[in-house]
Amino acid sequence: MNEATTVRRIWGSLGLSGIIDVHTHFMPKNVMDKVWLYFDSAGPLVGREWPITYRADEDARLRTLRAFGVRAFTSLVYPHKPQMAAWLNQWAAQFAAATPDCLSTATFYPEPGAARYVTEAIEGGARVFKAHVQVGAYDPTDPLLDDVWGVLADAGTPVVIHCGSGPAPGTFTGPDPVEAVLARHPRLRLIIAHMGMPEYEPFLDICERHAGVHLDTTMAFTAFAEETMPFPPGAYPRLRDLGDRILFGSDFPNIPYHYTHAMTVLTELPGVDDDWLRGVLARNAAELFGLQIPD
Repeated sequence: MNEATTVRRIWGSLGLSGIIDVHTHFMPKNVMDKVWLYFDSAGPLVGREWPITYRADEDARLRTLRAFGVRAFTSLVYPHKPQMAAWLNQWAAQFAAATPDCLSTATFYPEPGAARYVTEAIEGGARVFKAHVQVGAYDPTDPLLDDVWGVLADAGTPVVIHCGSGPAPGTFTGPDPVEAVLARHPRLRLIIAHMGMPEYEPFLDICERHAGVHLDTTMAFTAFAEETMPFPPGAYPRLRDLGDRILFGSDFPNIPYHYTHAMTVLTELPGVDDDWLRGVLARNAAELFGLQIPD
């Protein structure tokens, strides 16, 4: 049985017509090549051997997601230096225009003019933003970002934010800077990437306190993550209680295991039922992004 058939059986058994993956990466080829080279070298932000399971050209990766039955996905791009974000936004807008099942994605960096190009991206149709605190090595509370957060809060545009300290801590990772941003911009719609690993419980706390905060499942609960950043068993009931604000994410193509595993581990979580899974795999993201996913 090929992997696409297995993936389709998982969501098909729940009565779904497909899934939504809020955490996938499509980037300009030269950028993706550099990202893969960094993973291959097990650089300090990775910290361990990390094979890329779905290393292939862009068209092949799109075919793979569609074969899995992924009805909507993202092209999460992120800068690591100034004067990079606006260029990435231009590329991502063009990619989304040519790829109707991709949610038009944009990003930002703490730099003069960031609020302007974020506004332009939203006016141009951006549906989701990516913030990578670890790779960007910036403080989310940087004054240069205050207007950016304000624009995003006013627009209600979700932001997938990598702010947890996994797989390796950054200077500004952790829950405190995010809590400080939310104190100033409580209407922000944040999607905490990777369930906030390894600070799972503090980010669950934030999600409980702020109605606009969501969590994505990217890499969480997998054997790879559990080796070094295990999810605390006592927190499993909180996953059930927050089921309407948990979204499926995979990190495709940059994962060191198969897509099937990222889905199977969710079906094996203690205390969850089929309705919880339907929400996580499709319904919650469809509601957040205003998508129509046929039954």
